[in-house]
Amino acid sequence: MIGIDLDGKAALVTGGSRGLGAAIGTRLAEAGAAVVVNGFRYPQRAEAVAEAIRAAGGRAVAVGGDIRDPAAVDAMVARGQEALGLPITIVVNNAGREERLAPPLELEWADYQQMIDLNCRAVYETCRATLPAMRQAHFGRVVNILTMAFLQGGRHFAAYNAGKGAMYGLSRNLAQELGGHGVTVNMVAPGWIATERSAGANPEAIAALVRGTPLGRQGQPRDIADAVLFFVSPLADFITGALLPVSGGKGMH
Repeated sequence: MIGIDLDGKAALVTGGSRGLGAAIGTRLAEAGAAVVVNGFRYPQRAEAVAEAIRAAGGRAVAVGGDIRDPAAVDAMVARGQEALGLPITIVVNNAGREERLAPPLELEWADYQQMIDLNCRAVYETCRATLPAMRQAHFGRVVNILTMAFLQGGRHFAAYNAGKGAMYGLSRNLAQELGGHGVTVNMVAPGWIATERSAGANPEAIAALVRGTPLGRQGQPRDIADAVLFFVSPLADFITGALLPVSGGKGMH
């Protein structure tokens, strides 16, 4: 039987306080990784996720910090590494949200800048802060959470997709230029996943979504967590710069 063992590795999961981030952090911990659960807007929820991991026999610490702020990111990485006693060599850039949905030219430039900072600058900052440890270990795994909305377009998602598009471009260049240091950079693009953010969706809309999905169900956070686990595992040692849609086949790429 093939198993995935991340014992001796430390992972940072941004936006780890709920939804996809909580599922990803929990899944990595189940595979043996020590996890830094980042939660900026919901620090108490981040602590609850870390506590649940510890209660299940894993290792985790909750660390706040604005991932757009270089000083905050440096402090978060330093605190996480000190608390876990391991260098962070796995980074999952999951934090992200839609702030304003409107036609492209009815948005202010500040709306675009906000999304670029959250979805692209945050990737830059976390990679900048963790790269020294990755270089020293000649091992690193970066997984950036994109979105099927970027691949398919969609009305009123212009700012959100601009931020994710910037993430996509940076991810590909990081993959090109960090490979020589033993670092892989890949992307996971979730479809419509059942999380707190989608809890208020119209049941008829969800039913229509399921009918239009080849695999016949709505995605769950564990589906995304398993894709991330694959990319950080030895099974993906020769994969970098890849984009994996996880959408049940609704929107193929």
